Amino acid sequence: MVLTEKRVGVIGWPVTHSLSPAIHNAAFRELGLIDWTYDLVPIPPDIVRQGLRELREEGGYIGVNVTVPLKQAVMPYVRPDEIAQAVGAVNTITFRDLSGTNTDVAGFIGDLQAHNVSLKGAKIVLLGAGGAARAAIYGLAQEGAHIAISNRTTEKAQQIINELDIEAQTLTLKQAAEWGAELIVNCTSVGMWPNVDGCPWPDELPFPYGVTLYDMVYRPQVTRLMELAEANGGRAIGGAGMLVRQGAAAFTRWTGHDAPIDVMAAALQDALAAREH
Repeated sequence: MVLTEKRVGVIGWPVTHSLSPAIHNAAFRELGLIDWTYDLVPIPPDIVRQGLRELREEGGYIGVNVTVPLKQAVMPYVRPDEIAQAVGAVNTITFRDLSGTNTDVAGFIGDLQAHNVSLKGAKIVLLGAGGAARAAIYGLAQEGAHIAISNRTTEKAQQIINELDIEAQTLTLKQAAEWGAELIVNCTSVGMWPNVDGCPWPDELPFPYGVTLYDMVYRPQVTRLMELAEANGGRAIGGAGMLVRQGAAAFTRWTGHDAPIDVMAAALQDALAAREH
């Protein structure tokens, strides 16, 4: 029996830091998809169009994930769906129809739901106003949450609100601390490896008591911000589940199979542990 290799991967510049190959290749093995492989594919930002064409026409790739700094750069060369257009970024491309979507939304909302975090009508503060925040805000608005954004530049936060055409407000961190939020979401990269001593919440501002915190950072698996939330009677959830679930959504789009999320999560834990040594 001759197997026709089915290739997928992640494009970005650089991509050596990505843990997606470990996650996806473990899922392929679990489901017996022995002809599938997931690769790291570095593509410089100045040859995105050429790179996509080569992957599709010459490389035989079925699809790719997209990481920084290419999530916006690929949009003119694919057919972005409603979610990708709203978020303003594509993180998953399927070459069979050149469609582009953003599975960060499904990954984030799905992980909150998996942790039994109530969203409808909940007061939720988001820290940051970058691409990750935009995906989170879009998803939370769809779920009927009451949203507030705290960002160093209020104008950038207000721009997201205007462009997504949602009901939300901007708050300073001090106002956010006093707003009575049930959930705080860190959408910044502050505290991410190797800058593990970083924390987006200033030392001089008391962290609200008993609040659930979701930190999109997944390396380290416990950040200073998570420790702060737990020290103040709250619950802290790291971003590993979001990474797994956004990958699982891409996996299903490409293969047509339900993703083995538990297997993918275990593979991520192993990969993170390996990088800590």
